[in-house]
Amino acid sequence: MSVLKDVKERYSAGANNFEPTLCCAVNYDKKFLEIIPKEVIERDYGCGDPSKYVKEWETVLDLGSGWGKICFIAAQIVWKTWKVIWVDMTDDMLELSRRAKKQVVEKLGYDNIEFKHWYISDLKTDLDEVNKIIWENNIKDSSDYKQLNEKIEKLKKELPMIADNSIDVIVSNCVLNLVSDDLKKDLFSEMFRVLKVWWRIAVSDIVSDEESPEHLKNDPNLWSGCLTWALQEKLFLDELEKVWFYWITIDKYDEKPWHIVEGIEFRSVTVLAYKWKEGPCKEKNQALIYKGPWKSVTDDDWHTFYRWDRMAICEKTYWIMKKEPYSESIILVDPILEIKEDLDFDCSWKKVFRNPKETKSWVLRENTYSDTDNPCSGGSCC
Repeated sequence: MSVLKDVKERYSAGANNFEPTLCCAVNYDKKFLEIIPKEVIERDYGCGDPSKYVKEWETVLDLGSGWGKICFIAAQIVWKTWKVIWVDMTDDMLELSRRAKKQVVEKLGYDNIEFKHWYISDLKTDLDEVNKIIWENNIKDSSDYKQLNEKIEKLKKELPMIADNSIDVIVSNCVLNLVSDDLKKDLFSEMFRVLKVWWRIAVSDIVSDEESPEHLKNDPNLWSGCLTWALQEKLFLDELEKVWFYWITIDKYDEKPWHIVEGIEFRSVTVLAYKWKEGPCKEKNQALIYKGPWKSVTDDDWHTFYRWDRMAICEKTYWIMKKEPYSESIILVDPILEIKEDLDFDCSWKKVFRNPKETKSWVLRENTYSDTDNPCSGGSCC
């Protein structure tokens, strides 16, 4: 709780007075800044621009929205029939953002921004609904705690703040590093829960090249300053992978560190990742040809694709590879005859070559497996 307290106090102060140590230099598209109030632009404490990855006709969730700059940009991009959801825990930032929203909405001519006031590691608890429970049940002291807790748990199941599979794109700008280590697992799990299948996250944040020692993590000025609670760069991607995000990519990596503390470099990165569909692997005689330039590549399900070899894939992998960002690097080969039978595809073998005859006509499995493969090695795609 001391971590949350220090972060809230520092950012509450930053909501009223500009603090340059909380931000990196970011170049935003100026056409989106014209309708945003000056006080919001001056108090921007981001380290990247995840709004660049927002597209038209998308529902956007901004985690740790702060003063709302990314939300106000996204609101212009997605257009009036789509929603942008602001989530933050800081009261002063909420007040400033609501005040700024009035000006933005007036200039836009529509209102598609929704405010949610709570912690980004818990996207199930709706603080406004909790306050209603407290008010309606006249809860005043600890003797009513059990009753309140039971109602909150019921609320989280029946009416979560952000519903399962409801968001097209999650953005966040220099906020995940403020979440304590013991809550980061919950944070990534919640991001995966609310994101729709096939959709993505775009996170700009601070990472370190080395793990921060405990004495630095215990320094409140460093953790609230976006530094020592930042994840080590490889660990950041590993944590996303653990909750089954796919195609995890560092799209921006600042060569020059933002800060160096005791030889540890802290820099800004932007990470992209997608949520793909898990499920059974079915045989439809489909194949994939990897174009290159590498000799071979291995995906997140441990399938290895060799340059210009026809690799057998299951139906689930086919649909994953058909979408961005994979589609530009591969050629998908469809069978001439559709297979309507319910046949299982053995994905425990990670290197499977497809005979071209199989896609030209109905031919039973003639796949060639690599002799060097161990079907029990690697991960599982199911």
